Amino acid sequence: MALPSFHLRLALLLLLAVCASAVHPRKLTRFGGVRRFTTSEPSYELPPEYEIHYYTQTVDHFNYKPDSYATFQHRYILNYKYWGGANSSSPIFVYTGEETDVTYDVETFILDLAARFKGLLLYIEHRYYGESMPFGSEDQAFQNACTLGYLSSEQALADYAQVIVDVKKNLSAENCPAVAVGASYGGMLASWFRIKYPHIVIGALASSSPILYFDDITPQNGYHVVVTKDFRGTRESCYNTIKQSWSEIDRIAAEPNGLMTLSNKFNTCSPLNTSQELKDYLEIMYVSAAQYDNPPYYPVERTCRGIDGAPEGTDILGRIVAGLKSRFRGWDSCHDIFTFELSNKSAWDWQTCTQIVMPIGYGYNETMFEAEPFDINNYTKDCLDVFGIVPRPHWMTTEFGGHDIKTVLGNFASNIIFANGLRDPYSIGGVLEDISDSVVAVHTEHGAHCSDLHPPTPDDPDWLVAQRDKEIKIISAWIAEYYAKLATK
Repeated sequence: MALPSFHLRLALLLLLAVCASAVHPRKLTRFGGVRRFTTSEPSYELPPEYEIHYYTQTVDHFNYKPDSYATFQHRYILNYKYWGGANSSSPIFVYTGEETDVTYDVETFILDLAARFKGLLLYIEHRYYGESMPFGSEDQAFQNACTLGYLSSEQALADYAQVIVDVKKNLSAENCPAVAVGASYGGMLASWFRIKYPHIVIGALASSSPILYFDDITPQNGYHVVVTKDFRGTRESCYNTIKQSWSEIDRIAAEPNGLMTLSNKFNTCSPLNTSQELKDYLEIMYVSAAQYDNPPYYPVERTCRGIDGAPEGTDILGRIVAGLKSRFRGWDSCHDIFTFELSNKSAWDWQTCTQIVMPIGYGYNETMFEAEPFDINNYTKDCLDVFGIVPRPHWMTTEFGGHDIKTVLGNFASNIIFANGLRDPYSIGGVLEDISDSVVAVHTEHGAHCSDLHPPTPDDPDWLVAQRDKEIKIISAWIAEYYAKLATK
């Protein structure tokens, strides 16, 4: 895939540094919901207090064939800086890694939790990402569907269970309570881990985890409806300009040398082949702005300020260009109109072609975008073409639940925080109401994707401070309850 220019990539990485999952352009909304922009950037260089370790992990936890007993080196990270030690049964905060290199995840709100509760920090990388490659290398791991077949959420959860148990054993910390913390897809994993392995973690903080964006639970157009609401609520005129721009792009593209006119207007590094390339690119700029509309950058407001602040008489597409420039200051001399396509070398593409099938689509006049309904037949065809496999769109709700979530989790789940910011388009697929006294929804009208897990700063708005304080209070109660029960043994 073509990568955006350096400054644009840097800006995107800054936006996504904490919450590694990202959004798709129109052509890839049908390939899942939580995904990060990937680049060739090297791993983040860790401060000295972070120790990198490797656990000899089983390739297949659920079968007993000879090849299931193969192993790989599974990377995890420990930070003892705040830990009170095993003798005091101080807690362990476990970051359930998502679809990225785990070293990107260390500087988050989890540090503040560790400092407050004298906790040990344990970050576990998701298999098939970063350095945690079965079969010895990325080339071998991504060789074909047979080697990729061991990549699933269930295998990842079992990996986490193995690592946590081993770390606690090695540190003689069996009495130390563990709390799972995860962001986006990692937040989904954290909540599912608490449900599947309640004997290993006492609770889970699941930030921006759209566990209900499967089957027919959430309206398919929900994601883009929230994006539209974010822009329209910011500036009506900005929303109108974006909505009018799609037909204007097609109108100019249909003129003689129209694609060259568009290429020049948007200063693209390579000539446009179709108007759809430009429209897909612009769409991902808007949806990523909405998804990551967090302080202090507020990309939706920045984009709309540029669109509405263009000089009087500026045409529609001139205003769109002004909006992009306002959002990303310091662009290179030209702009890469990068596109996304399914790749047989992408672990996330494999996951969304197998089990993480989020039916995201939208019809005519439902959003500020042109219609793009979800089509399971086209979805399946693309997955067959790239991987030779048929998606299982209903498996996640079979494996982890989702239908009648309030009754089901109310009956058997406990100690889960579902945290959301309602400006995040994925919040539409999240748990937004308390299910029980201990399975609770903590959300804010103002926040977007993973806002609560960003590192706290002195300039954080009051609503964000209050959200984190509420999460801290709940986690404190979990730990106190654990200690009270431990004392009775």
